[in-house]
Amino acid sequence: MLWDPETGKTSGVECVREGEVNKVHLPMVANQAVFVVFDGATRAPYIAPSFKESTLLTINTPWTLHFSEGVGAPQSATFPVLKSLTESDDPGVKYFSGTASYSTTVNLSAKQLKGLKGVDIDLGDVQNMADVFVNGQHVGFIWKAPFRLDGVLSALKAGNNTIEIKVTNTWPNRLIGDAQPDVEKKYTYTSGNFYNAQAPLRPAGLLGPVKLIGLQ
Repeated sequence: MLWDPETGKTSGVECVREGEVNKVHLPMVANQAVFVVFDGATRAPYIAPSFKESTLLTINTPWTLHFSEGVGAPQSATFPVLKSLTESDDPGVKYFSGTASYSTTVNLSAKQLKGLKGVDIDLGDVQNMADVFVNGQHVGFIWKAPFRLDGVLSALKAGNNTIEIKVTNTWPNRLIGDAQPDVEKKYTYTSGNFYNAQAPLRPAGLLGPVKLIGLQ
């Protein structure tokens, strides 16, 4: 079986015994790590469950953002479409480093949810880490691609659903912002000048597209 050190969950794995060799099929993605556990028990061959996937909803509603306090960002902002924070005309958003909380409301019908065995939420691209909540229920934390979480079905309901995604990025953008020649207040301090005003900004925030994936 496989043991996921990130979630603590275990799952079956396809394993074929050929002579003295165990061949294990491990579909993995970049930066993923798993433990393969052999407990000596004899079992019937494992067949991984298969699901038919379909896009339940691509979220195109505007997102409301709330920012960490004390690092130069406004209290809130609205993004009609998802984009890197660095594309904002507001310097407080453009150079923001910290946690930005994205929230939106989507509507699902009972017909859309009927017969589903599960729902995943696919965040598309995230820079750099995300904590996901659906209707106030914590769905999971994710820090690497693919930025996709399962177990969302139990949190969804027919009607309006609130989705909140807290995204945390790293500090280079704020350091670059503090290095701008016209800056009046600096929000960071370092022991060395690691970034100058001309350093390229890092993509930041929730880039999307965000989708709900139905499993049948």
